[in-house]
Amino acid sequence: MNHDITVILVDDDPHVRLSAGQTLELEDYQVLALADARQALARITPDFAGVVVTDINMPGMNGLDLLQQLKRMDPDIPVILITGFGDISMAVGAIRNGAYDFIEKPFSADLLLDVVHRALEKRTLTLENRKLRQELQAQSAPGPRIIGTSSAILQLRQLILTVADTPADVLLMGETGTGKDLLARYIHEHSPRRERNFVAINCGGVPETLIESELFGHEKGAFTDARERRIGKLEHANGGTLFLDEIESMPMSLQIKLLRVLEERAIERLGSNTLIPLDLRIIAATKADLRALAELGEFREDLYYRLNVVRIDIPPLRARRQDIPMLFQHFALLASTLYEREIPPLSPDRIHRLMSHDWPGNVRELRNLAERYVLLGEACTFDFDNRPITEPEPVTRGLAARVEHFEKTLIQTELARHGGSIKDTLESLQLPRKTLYDKMKKHGLDKSDYRGEPD
Repeated sequence: MNHDITVILVDDDPHVRLSAGQTLELEDYQVLALADARQALARITPDFAGVVVTDINMPGMNGLDLLQQLKRMDPDIPVILITGFGDISMAVGAIRNGAYDFIEKPFSADLLLDVVHRALEKRTLTLENRKLRQELQAQSAPGPRIIGTSSAILQLRQLILTVADTPADVLLMGETGTGKDLLARYIHEHSPRRERNFVAINCGGVPETLIESELFGHEKGAFTDARERRIGKLEHANGGTLFLDEIESMPMSLQIKLLRVLEERAIERLGSNTLIPLDLRIIAATKADLRALAELGEFREDLYYRLNVVRIDIPPLRARRQDIPMLFQHFALLASTLYEREIPPLSPDRIHRLMSHDWPGNVRELRNLAERYVLLGEACTFDFDNRPITEPEPVTRGLAARVEHFEKTLIQTELARHGGSIKDTLESLQLPRKTLYDKMKKHGLDKSDYRGEPD
């Protein structure tokens, strides 16, 4: 549905729809006026960010039936009932059953606007708290974590949390080193399948002669070297998740068989005629443009469209530069724990180089550098093999804007280095507490985002 809609107005009386709708629109509310409660129900989803105003007495599905259906969908959607003469006791009972409020006909414009305004405030707060709880759960859950506070990462995390608990297959698209394997594991760990197997296979790392047996398994005697039965990756992932990395490398003949598995959710081991039912989610990952490969005849078009039901594009590191200090510190903490070494403080010049580099190897390249830095300390060079360095900010920006950018980066780095400790951060930056807080507020920084516990 259109997420700009703030009020769905349901009444079989066209005069009420017209007058109440105009009242709300004059206050800049986006209104969808409908005569049938069933039409309204079809337009509402659990993430609906508005309120429902509905008459009680209507033919077909009445307002109380609509209320009951919406409460099953999301008990926090505010439903305001319009009552006629004699409906008051019914409306009071409906409030006990979850209605937000009721207004009695004939009602004034001011009363309608007041009730709708209060209901919308409550709905906004409810959705904000729900989103915050999801983000906190995502950050504190065991297993892989998606680290970062950039808008690109916040959007990515929200999209993944939206699809993780569905049965839909997923296609991950991202450059080398962006963390496709981590995201696949993250989706699995946040799905109802988390207690079952997560099985990964790199389609480009298995010889073409072996990959079919690896995926489907085989019966004893199916071919010359098949001395005993083997359970394939698909069957081993039954009930869980199968991750197919570098899907673009899968041989064309096997793509046909994979498409059949996706459509039938069953397999036959090599050398067998018995169908084995499967309940699994498939997550495929690629660094290639599968659509372009399909147009060239190098990837099956029907398989591409079958995999592309839910597509998640992973941003490259250069598109989320503000996350670089936090990620570097996170990887340095992991390396510090592994190698039992202290983390040397980063100089302003090194911070600038981190933020200026284009990171063709993405997060993997950053992690490798953080590990080298912990191992080698000041002897670790940040010259990136003498590759040209790109300015993170357009040269056309003035000095003040570039100083602001550097200041934010420096505060981010120190917060990350000290695990979000304000005391240690203000000491390392030699700033008064109030000054640090003012600068953090200006740059939208929160100390809780920099807690540096290793996974």
